Amino acid sequence: ALRVMSALTFTLLSAIICCSVTEKPTNVSSPNIIIMLMDDMGWGDLGVFGQPSKETPNLDAMAAQGMLLPNFYTANPLCSPSRAALLTGRLPVRNGFYTTNAHARNAYTPQEIVGGISKDEILLPQMLKKKGYVSKIVGKWHLGHRPQYLPLENGFDEWFGAPNCHFGPYNSSIRPNIPVYNNSEMLGRYYEEFKINRKTGESNLTEIYLMEGLDFILRQTKARRPFFLYWAPDATHAPVYASKRFLGKSQRGRYGDAVMELDYSIGQILSWLQTLGIDNNTFVFFTSDNGAALISAPNEGGSNGPFLCGKQTTFEGGMREPAIAWWPGHIKEGTVSFQLANVMDLFTTSLALAGVSPPNDRTLDGLDLTPVLLNRSHTLQNRPIFYYRGNELMAVRLGQYKAHYWTWSNSWEEFKKGINFCPGQEIPDVTTHEQKEHTMQPIIFHLGRDPGEKFPISVLSKEYHDVLSRISPVVEQHKKTLVPGAPQLNMCDVAVMNWAPAGCEKLGKCLKVPKSEPWKCDWPH
Repeated sequence: ALRVMSALTFTLLSAIICCSVTEKPTNVSSPNIIIMLMDDMGWGDLGVFGQPSKETPNLDAMAAQGMLLPNFYTANPLCSPSRAALLTGRLPVRNGFYTTNAHARNAYTPQEIVGGISKDEILLPQMLKKKGYVSKIVGKWHLGHRPQYLPLENGFDEWFGAPNCHFGPYNSSIRPNIPVYNNSEMLGRYYEEFKINRKTGESNLTEIYLMEGLDFILRQTKARRPFFLYWAPDATHAPVYASKRFLGKSQRGRYGDAVMELDYSIGQILSWLQTLGIDNNTFVFFTSDNGAALISAPNEGGSNGPFLCGKQTTFEGGMREPAIAWWPGHIKEGTVSFQLANVMDLFTTSLALAGVSPPNDRTLDGLDLTPVLLNRSHTLQNRPIFYYRGNELMAVRLGQYKAHYWTWSNSWEEFKKGINFCPGQEIPDVTTHEQKEHTMQPIIFHLGRDPGEKFPISVLSKEYHDVLSRISPVVEQHKKTLVPGAPQLNMCDVAVMNWAPAGCEKLGKCLKVPKSEPWKCDWPH
């Protein structure tokens, strides 16, 4: 049954329970870990990063109480590969979350995808088990929806959420609606038992995800077990939704309503940690899976602040993410770190916090950020940021400089259909609609002076040649040592869609599985 109660009942109940959770737990060596991963939320959506409507008071307070990381990146400008990178600590080109069907294409896990996270990969919850952590994912999984790819088969102990995006509603004879799972069995489907009103944008899913998170935290605290909560709500992914009390509240329209509800929920989770007396023993990290989807803006998409383009592209707007680290008593409040960091660092950093050695039989792309977070060192080594699109290294950032080896927004064909990843931001020779190679003479920007990537540094200047002489060896070394994983996102088949997920029999929700007809997935951009 669904464990959904009103916030009031939960608060009253917690007041009673709180008094029964005895004195504050002693500061054990393995802190609890909470990673909050938003969906398509942009750098410019937070008040602390300058959003004019100032509608994220809880996130802004979280930043004031913790550390803001303005140079934080995802591993790929799309949902599935970036999530695979977070949980494996490895670039998608290594962990298999990419396609070789065409050059430099973004691939993900729609319902018809045959593949998913490879059995050869080691996921964060599997590693944390070594120290007795209990792990739960709440929300969107997106690493494959066939049985062998689901969270409980990959190290998580609990799951409440869905394997795919909440697109729909569908005519179930052609395409099934996406199932919502409780652990390893479906509870219902989006647009059926789990309503999302496409007309009004009303849905109580974020509320459910909040309750699931709070309940998990309470149970593990009472049992005195270290926990890992991966809280991955998807309300800011089009079609965006919010619960009734938030609809119409934002100056920014429906997208802003969704942001306000997520902000409120994050505030609830942080204050719950304080109520239970475990805030000093819980490391919390907030970020997003990729840049805001400008194709859905302004009604159903967010803001990437001063950055160029958005989701699907390897310009800054597609890959630079809002990021806040919070751990009272450990992370100095009100700090800002300009360390270049990325989502794969969360894998390595979480293991360091838990006292688990990282796997030594594979290349990891994530660095341990604890020296920066815990103020032992201002910056780590001058590490690069790699911007991949599918199987191609599009750009590299080193220090303040970013060199583009390939540029592409999307094809003319897609652009003419009205799909625009850079609305109002066309920059000649940069936001190109053909895939343009610049390997011999990369386009270089100084992101401090020019965060919007509008003014390429002159190739005739000394600055250009100095930068190129520093970046070139980094790129050569990376390419020389890179061993790509087997691509998992090449094949599609209607027979693998969510026709008959586990638990459908009990609910009478199984649908007829069509004949298998595999094809090579078409990834247009």
